[in-house]
Amino acid sequence: MNKPIHPILRLTDIHRSYNVGTEVETEVLHGINLSLLEAEFVALKGPSGSGKSTLLNIIGLLERPTLGTLEIAGQQTQSLDDAGLTKLRGATIGFVFQFHHLLPAFTALENVLLPSIIAHGTATAAAEATAHELLARVGLKGAEYKRPGELSGGMQQRVAIARALSLRPRLILADEPTGNLDTVSADEVFALLREFNQDHGSACLLVTHDPRLAAQCDRTIELVDGRVVSG
Repeated sequence: MNKPIHPILRLTDIHRSYNVGTEVETEVLHGINLSLLEAEFVALKGPSGSGKSTLLNIIGLLERPTLGTLEIAGQQTQSLDDAGLTKLRGATIGFVFQFHHLLPAFTALENVLLPSIIAHGTATAAAEATAHELLARVGLKGAEYKRPGELSGGMQQRVAIARALSLRPRLILADEPTGNLDTVSADEVFALLREFNQDHGSACLLVTHDPRLAAQCDRTIELVDGRVVSG
């Protein structure tokens, strides 16, 4: 019997407003409903100003919705306090951004170890072994002790991906991770995310403007003016 596939992410009637209760109150998200299954690889696209960044911040537990419910890995989030959200985020979500946000004074290895240090207070031997393995998998074996300034843009983004994957997250949120890369580097970064998705069953929500990459995802969700119009 096949194991049932459950949603890793479920949003129900999500609204997000700013300046609530004032004359300039603005609603950015208007009743978003979407779900992402375990091991699913989904593109999120939409024009600038469509609400993608706000939606990703809410899914990543960096902002709270004004209305609606958000469930991650079976956990309803609306009743969690900030400490609970931080714990759930660290245990479940890996982030990859357009700008890699590596710490310039840290080596590639140290940057990859950061999530483990934050989660456990130290870099364990197991975490260090995982970091070496991930850097090798993203093609950076031999560059573990180089600092970001010694690496190309594509190499820096691969370090950021290794960092995002270091705790084996069940959900990867990738916000335009190829936006600043040439075509070859972009394809390599996409392939790395896809490989991890297939090998470890991590779901991935990929924000991208690149139709070539979106076409290679399992499906595409399109956001326009704060509403899901397809997907």
